[in-house]
Amino acid sequence: MPLVLPLALLLGLACLLLLASPYPYLAPLALPALAGLALLYRKPVWGLLVLVALVPFEGLFAAAGGGGGVTANKLLGLALIAIAGLQLLLRQLPAQRLRSNLWPVLLAFLACYLLSLAFSSDLGLSLQHLRQFAVGLVLFALSVLLGHDLDLPALARAVVLSVASTCVVALASASHQPDGRAIGLLSDPNYFALLISVAFPLALLLTLRAPRWPQRLFWLAQLVLLLAALGRTGSRSGLLVVVLTAAIAAWHYRDGVKHLLTRHLGWLILALAIVLPLSPALLPESFIQRLEVLTSLKSGVKSHADNSLARRSAYLVVGGEIIAEHPLLGSGPGTFPLHFARTGYAIAFANQPIPTQLFREAHNTYLSMFSEIGLPGGLLFAGLLLLGLRNCQVARRHWLSRGDPERAALATHFGLSCLALACFLFFLSVPSHKYLWVMLGITSVLRLQADDDAAGARP
Repeated sequence: MPLVLPLALLLGLACLLLLASPYPYLAPLALPALAGLALLYRKPVWGLLVLVALVPFEGLFAAAGGGGGVTANKLLGLALIAIAGLQLLLRQLPAQRLRSNLWPVLLAFLACYLLSLAFSSDLGLSLQHLRQFAVGLVLFALSVLLGHDLDLPALARAVVLSVASTCVVALASASHQPDGRAIGLLSDPNYFALLISVAFPLALLLTLRAPRWPQRLFWLAQLVLLLAALGRTGSRSGLLVVVLTAAIAAWHYRDGVKHLLTRHLGWLILALAIVLPLSPALLPESFIQRLEVLTSLKSGVKSHADNSLARRSAYLVVGGEIIAEHPLLGSGPGTFPLHFARTGYAIAFANQPIPTQLFREAHNTYLSMFSEIGLPGGLLFAGLLLLGLRNCQVARRHWLSRGDPERAALATHFGLSCLALACFLFFLSVPSHKYLWVMLGITSVLRLQADDDAAGARP
């Protein structure tokens, strides 16, 4: 490989610099770093797999890096960007791999984003938002570029195993949390529930498509682990999203479900008779109370009954006021917390009398986009997600028509993961979430593969 010698010289220099630095104990890592870079250069798609697998562990890396230091996932991401860019320049990766039907909508959205940034009410907050948002855009480009070499079942396994491993930590440490809600290695139970909601359709895919019964039992255990951790998060939005995706998956496999009900109806009734009485004991008491509050919504949202729902109602009011004042360009990316802090709702819903409690996200990505970027930008962002879901639908129909249930199942379940993300965006402000942009890239690759296959089949 022509780049081994230059890389060896650079890392040798880095080794000497480390020996002369206050951290000489890092010098022996030069040789493993060289081996890792060489492997990453030969198989950059493995780097993308590792980046996706590290997403559930970001809280651990943030704690180890002090919240803003250099961490393993950042180093891997920078190395992958440099290698992919170099291979594009050397034409080792063809530029045609960057094809995607999402680019026109995404570029139009970015134009609205930059215009909103130029007229932002707080440029500092907007630039910080841009820095975080750029990470998602880079992951989208890497997913589109490397997605043709990506083994989608391997990606599903990486997502499920990484999230399930943090579920073990979550179940073990949930009792030590102040409210008893599981958070995994993150800082918020709803963010953890988002990871579980994305992994659930992929775990279901691996369970149903396992070739032998030992593998099927293994993936079924991961599926049960995900559902158990979801119950411990106490996330009502997570429960809603998982129920929705499970219902759509049941419709996709409706013939198999009918066969299962016909042959094993007695066993299913027995399982329900055991699980349903035990479910209140398995779920945290706070989750049961939060579900009971939903029954009182017919009479309106009351802050004394559920502070969370009352806050979300306040976010809608503040977001509506921002949209009315800045309908075209919004108030600027990332500025919703600043506008919310200036209202009386911020003081009313502050958990503690400290300034940081006044600045709250909208807990709704679509509301954030419409209020911060403007109506055109918000519509383009929503259109981007709809087009991604459409890509999976078209790919699924194509593979079903070609009599390829394996690839149709891949399109279905990755589409369900994308749908879970799109639904969860109604409950969290995470426009730069890594899973979101990787899944959008995967939907684009699925659509291109289906279109290319259809074009090759034409006479």
